[in-house]
Amino acid sequence: EVQLVESGGGLVQAGGSLRLSCTASEFSLDDYAIGWFRQAPGKEREEVSCINRNDGETLYSDSVRGRFTISRDDARNTVYLQMNVLKLEDTAVYYCAARRGSDYDSWGQGTQVTVSS
Repeated sequence: EVQLVESGGGLVQAGGSLRLSCTASEFSLDDYAIGWFRQAPGKEREEVSCINRNDGETLYSDSVRGRFTISRDDARNTVYLQMNVLKLEDTAVYYCAARRGSDYDSWGQGTQVTVSS
């Protein structure tokens, strides 16, 4: 199991930007597909983006497409989620997760993102 650590969350006004980071200390993230998820109070967990291991293909949910960008920096062993034009409804705890197969089996502890009006 890979230990993942998220960072970069915080409080931002609507329309602003944040960049989340997902790192691993003992494993190379480029061996895994990495996904970003979020969960708001009272709502189900939502996968907002992922980046594949081999071809670097990226996927986005409809709710964030065009505003969020996922990327990986293998030299820094980090996957980023650049979030622009943040909306109130983006408020949630954001998690990164890793998988080699079809299921995500390693998760970080999460970082809080709060968007204010």
